[in-house]
Amino acid sequence: MRDADWDRLVKQLHRGDCTPLLGAGAGFGRLPIGSELSLYFAERYTYPFADPDNLARVMQYAASVSQDTVELKHEVCTFLKEYVPRSTVPAIDPHEVLAEFPIQTFLTTNYDDLMMRALRHARTSRKDPISATSTWWDITADESPIDEPSDQEPLIYHLHGQWDDPASLVLTEDDYLTYLVNLVEARASGARLSLPATVLAAMTARPLLFVGYSLQDWTFRVLFHGLIRSMPVNRRRRHVSVQLMPDLNTSMADAGVRAQEYLERYLDGWSISIFIGDTQEFFGELRRRI
Repeated sequence: MRDADWDRLVKQLHRGDCTPLLGAGAGFGRLPIGSELSLYFAERYTYPFADPDNLARVMQYAASVSQDTVELKHEVCTFLKEYVPRSTVPAIDPHEVLAEFPIQTFLTTNYDDLMMRALRHARTSRKDPISATSTWWDITADESPIDEPSDQEPLIYHLHGQWDDPASLVLTEDDYLTYLVNLVEARASGARLSLPATVLAAMTARPLLFVGYSLQDWTFRVLFHGLIRSMPVNRRRRHVSVQLMPDLNTSMADAGVRAQEYLERYLDGWSISIFIGDTQEFFGELRRRI
């Protein structure tokens, strides 16, 4: 990221003109990463294939064994809620940093309540957040209206379900296919996505700060592609994404340089400025600049 990108982001955060979109990497060190969760359930359900770190496939298999997908989702939620980190918890919690700004809407594809807790314990002022969850499984559903959020009563909107409502989780391959197909069909038909107006406004009228996603994550690519295509050019803002460098071809001397050039070129076409590094590095630098 250039200095101009940092300056713009800091100003936007200070006035709450920004919508964070939190992915799995936002909870790194506090909750298991996808591969760890996958390996645990692969062993639990004796997964027979050669990719036990593929979470959606493992969960699809586990659902077929248990013959009750919702019961499996209860198991996953219990595991996550009772999870004890095996190593030192990272020094900086992205949720706590973001909770200090007057942001009105937080979007997440995570199941956890880390953002809720951080907002309730924000140091700057007392906040009383509300939480809502997408009805992603039914493209025709009219979601319950949500009161206009404010910086004191911010909204946390779970795009992929949340752990207090296990049935709402996007977890198995079938779930992801349903989610993505519904998103694509809504876009192709010109229909309004089945999202509350306040959430659509937060997604389309404010710059997004992607935290904990990878360019290789189809959730990231499809969500953003479906949204930016629906925005008039004169309404588009410039976004920021914290990106881990994907695994590289170690036999190529300049693989890192080529990969960074590709990431920057590809995402710049979507009006996204990128920070290449992990969330600790990004939020450490953000604190320094603030």
